[in-house]
Order: sequence, then C-alpha cells, then structure tokens
Amino acid sequence: MLDFPRWKRFFLWAVTALCIVAAIPSLLSFTTIRWPDGVYKPMVNLGLDLAGGSHILLEADQRQLAVQRLENIEEGVRQAFDAANPEIGYSEVSTANNRLTITLENPSQVDAAREAILPLVNGTGLTREWDLDVLDGGQRMVLTPTSSGFQNAVTTAMDSATDVVRRRIDALGTREPTIIRQGDDRIVVQVPGLQDPDALKELLGQTARLEFKLLDDSPDAAALVQQGIAPAGSQIVPGARGSDYDGAVIAVRRLGGVRGDSLTAAVATRDPTNNEPAVSITFDSAGAERFARLTRENVGKQFAIILDGEVISAPVIREPILGGTSQISGGFTVAQSTQLAIALGSGALPVELTVVEERTVGPDLGAESIEAGGIAMGVGTLVLIAFMLLTYGRFGIYTNAALILNALMILGIMAVMGATLTLPGIAGFVLTIGAAVDANVLINERIREERARGRRVVQAVEAGYREASRAIFDANITNVIAALLMFFIGSGPVKGFAVVLIIGIGTSVFTAVWLTRMWVAMWLRRARPADIVL
Repeated sequence: MLDFPRWKRFFLWAVTALCIVAAIPSLLSFTTIRWPDGVYKPMVNLGLDLAGGSHILLEADQRQLAVQRLENIEEGVRQAFDAANPEIGYSEVSTANNRLTITLENPSQVDAAREAILPLVNGTGLTREWDLDVLDGGQRMVLTPTSSGFQNAVTTAMDSATDVVRRRIDALGTREPTIIRQGDDRIVVQVPGLQDPDALKELLGQTARLEFKLLDDSPDAAALVQQGIAPAGSQIVPGARGSDYDGAVIAVRRLGGVRGDSLTAAVATRDPTNNEPAVSITFDSAGAERFARLTRENVGKQFAIILDGEVISAPVIREPILGGTSQISGGFTVAQSTQLAIALGSGALPVELTVVEERTVGPDLGAESIEAGGIAMGVGTLVLIAFMLLTYGRFGIYTNAALILNALMILGIMAVMGATLTLPGIAGFVLTIGAAVDANVLINERIREERARGRRVVQAVEAGYREASRAIFDANITNVIAALLMFFIGSGPVKGFAVVLIIGIGTSVFTAVWLTRMWVAMWLRRARPADIVL
C-alpha cells in the first residue's frame, strides 16, 4: 500500500499535468486571454446545439440516377457487341420508357449477343441488375432494370455520396461535422460554427461530374442544333455561365468520351499562358490510358470539357496528351477554381443532390445552455465539495481534488482528440463526475468498515482500496460496454454522449483509485497517524 516508487509517482503526475495543460486553451476561450501564437492549441469543439452553425438536408435525384444507369448499360452493350468475335451487328438502340431496346441486324446472332451481355445483366453482386427479354424471333433484345437492382444502385450511390460529402466538408477545414443518411435518398449535414451556409450549399450541390467528349463535326450538326434537334448519336450541351461558351449550345458525341471518375488529384493553379485561374487534374493509370487514347485518335479535332452538364471549354487536340495530367480553364475566379479543385479532388457525386431544407442555427440557445449548465454544475459541485468535506474530512479533501482534476482531464483529453461537446455531451460530463464521486464514496466507506472491524490504519486503507476497486472496475466495465454500443450504433448527439462517457469513466478510475491512493500513501508514510477520522 505504501510502496509508491518514484517512477510511478512521476508517471501519475505527468499524465495528470499533460491533461490539465491540454485543457487550458479550451478554458481560455471563455476569457479574453489569448493562447500564444505558434504553440500547439488543442481545443474542444462545440456542437451545433452549443455553437450554432448550418443545417442542410440533401435529397438525391433518383430519376437522374436511372438515366445514368441506362447510359452506362447502353455503352457497355455497344462495347460488348463491338468486341465480340465475330462482331455482333445492331441497327437501332433506344432508351425510351426507361429500358434499353436493341435491334439486331442478324437474328441468328441472338445467342451470341445474350452471352456477350450476360455479365452486364447479372451485375457484380448477388442482385440481378436487369431483366433480359428477346422479342420478334430474336430480332429485338430488351433490357429492363429490376426494382431490386435499382434499389441496390440507390443504396450504393447514397453511401458513396455520403463519403464524398464528408471529404468535401473536411477539405473546408471545418471540424466534427455531422453527416448521416436519412431514409433511402437523403443526407443530413450539420456543420457547427458555420453561420453562412451559401458556400457550403454551392459546394455540396455541385455534382462535379467531369466529362471529356468529342464535338459532333458532322456536316448537318450545326443546322440541327440551331433547330434544337440533337444529331443522331449526339446530345446538345449548353455552355457554362461565365465561360467562352456562355449562351451557346454545342452538340457532342453522347458515347465514347472519358469521364472524370478516375481522377486522383485536382489542384487549383494558374494557366501559364494567360495567368488566369485554372485547375490541374491527374488521372489514375486506367483513366490516363483512356484519355491518351482519346487524344491520340482525334488529333486536330475539338473536344468539350463538360462539368455538370455544361461546357466550360472546348479546345482543339493539338497533340496526344500522354502523361495523365491536364488542365481545365474557363473564366474562373480564384475562389471558383479553389472550390472546383475541392469538388473534383473529393470525387464526383454519383447522383445529383438537391438542397431541400436549410437552417442557420444561431449560438444564442447554445450560450444560454452553456450558462445554465455552468450554473447547475457550479452549484452542484460546491454542494458536493461541502458534503465530502463534512463527511470524510481529510479524505474528503482528496476526493474533491480528484473530482476537480477529473473534470480538467476530461476536457484535456477531448481537446487532444478534437472531440465535439454537445448538450448530451455535457450530460455525459456530469454523469462521469457523479461516477467519480461514487467511486470515492465506495473507497471511503470501505475503509470506515475496515476500521470498525478493528484493523490497523494502514491495513484498513489497503483493504478499503483493494476491495472497493473490484466493485468500481466491475461497474465501470459494464458502463464502458454500454457506451461503446451507443457509440457504434448511435449517431450524432448520441455518439457525443458516448465519447464523453467513455473518457470520463477512464479519468474517474484514474483519479479516484490511483491518484487518491498515491496521496493517501504519501500522507500515511509522512504522518503515520494512529487513527483516521472518517
């Protein structure tokens, strides 16, 4: 009991001191004292309910996802037929009525055609993606999306969109946002401390779908575009606002281009020819190969750089671009090029997201909550300190010191973790303080019982800590299990409560069992009292 070597005392004091120092910047934030610049500054972030911020509800466009799936399956079928040996001829392809209809030139090739597209029909998972019907004696093949396949595509797209949204918000430098799925096709985004949601809405609402497509240079393309008619095999794309093609419409080849879904990096830069803001992009190996093939096979032709369905630039391919890097320019401002780089670098959204609800939460309610919580905690702490002093005397002093250090250690650990404190987190904070008091009460009462049985002072203290520690560890293990379940199963404020609870359980055991035991051991070695008052 009295054996506390110097290394152990040093370790306990060092851990305590480090946690207290880490808590100081968070405490200073409520005063006018500034933390020195250039010095590491761990901070506890305040949640949306305390600091205010932006709340945005995003909804996916499932119709757009259905159109995209049709386009993907059409391109896959065309490539499969062209790659077959012998090549499978087809005369007409239609995507009307949300299904793909293919007319074969030679009905005798229907079995080969079915075999070629079977991997596309079945998909890569356990869910069948498309239903295949053969009509008119094998002359027509119809692919219809299955409901289970489409629902699986929606789920996959929303999971991917949630990750993209999280990466974009992290790139803004904001800390501890709440990003959760709501229902089948909605995402809730809460960013504490962000009072102006306009920039956030613009960034999250940007799909950042980048495409490189060849312009339709057929003789009748321009005349048809002027009439608002898309030439066969092409589509009409408007020019982006602020670009050189603002107000114009351009016909581009619908299939055969390169998508930006294989980008590995996007960096805001400047065009070396005119010093205007631009974005430098880099493809992965597969994307670089496709981009090189597109530019190599079409030297001298014009291709359009399309961002979210709008042409931002349409340069002429002077020579093959083989390095897997390119540059996008189009009348950007510095802010627009930075935002575009973030959007492209974080990945394109697999489905278009629309803002259906937005709220700016002011910090007034949070300030009132903090003030009310502080008053309640202060009054409760003072009453508790007085009670412990009157009930346990010297041991009450140790208990009160442990409680104060416990609170500071919780703040320090949360600050180092960059955790967010919410109203439920404050509840968890108060709960852990109560748990720490309970641990000290168990120890003190156990020592009192041992003294009543006639044990000597040192024996009573040693037995009290040993026996009470078992009950303390058992109780806290069950609390940790419950907190872990809340953290992994819950979301948002529930996770905040669980984080504070887990940290508080650890610090309460540290202060109530180890720190107070060290203090008591040092006092007993120094004073060697004949009796203790409890």
